[in-house]
Amino acid sequence: MPSWFAFASRKIIVNRSMAGLFTLSAILVSVIIFSLVLFVGLQGLQVFKTVNPIQFFLSSKWNPEHGQYGVLPFIVGTVVVTVLSLIFALPFALGGAIFTAKIAPRRIREILRPAIDLFVGIPSVVYGMIGMTILVPFLGQHYGNGGYGYLATSLVLAIMIMPTILTVSEDAIRTLPRSLEEASLALGATRWQTIFKVLVPAAVPGILTGVILGTGRAIGETMAMVMVIGQAPKIPGSLIESSSSLTSEIVKEIGYAQPGTFYNALYMMAFLLLLLSIGLILVIRIVARR
Repeated sequence: MPSWFAFASRKIIVNRSMAGLFTLSAILVSVIIFSLVLFVGLQGLQVFKTVNPIQFFLSSKWNPEHGQYGVLPFIVGTVVVTVLSLIFALPFALGGAIFTAKIAPRRIREILRPAIDLFVGIPSVVYGMIGMTILVPFLGQHYGNGGYGYLATSLVLAIMIMPTILTVSEDAIRTLPRSLEEASLALGATRWQTIFKVLVPAAVPGILTGVILGTGRAIGETMAMVMVIGQAPKIPGSLIESSSSLTSEIVKEIGYAQPGTFYNALYMMAFLLLLLSIGLILVIRIVARR
């Protein structure tokens, strides 16, 4: 009896210790994230001591040497590139997820899944190098203006985020209860009707999770974007004119910025990136609940 009670006591202590450890880890992660957002936000808000907020957000003139801090071109560039990359990537990613999960034979699936996972781990600079040496010259040769701009950047980002959306969407479709598919087929639905009217709608929460992850990578991507967007601080007249984004401009300027208005402006741009990411995630989650 004493040995049983000792074992039970040790088990209770271990369970409570592990629960406390996990709780502490969750609190620590929350504190780190909150501190990061707070620090970046407070540092960025310092820019409004010398720059009018309306001018900062709505002006398209960016020339720190002459005291012009208009970040509208960078905000527009970030939003346009992110939305276009999702438009390009989502149909192929969803189609690939459906094929891998429900159509492809087992042998093909065992080859495709490791290959897709390999694409997720490729460094972004490799995608940027391929885009700069192959895609940009191709667009420049056929459409002019050098080939840099939103179109090249969106295509590169679409290729980058496609594997992430595909793998998460495939897992969401594959983990659906088998009874959903069997019930649909038993009621007389065809295979394609079952996939598109039963399985895909049921897997929407998981698919949106993949979209969130892909969106986060597209918004925060730096190296590939720097290499193909063109680095021109303006709102272009077409998708194949050089432009810039929040991430690319921060990377380009941060090495030269000294503490002061310019430095704080870059921090405010980083804070805007955080707000855009959080805002898009909230919007997608609201849509998923509805």
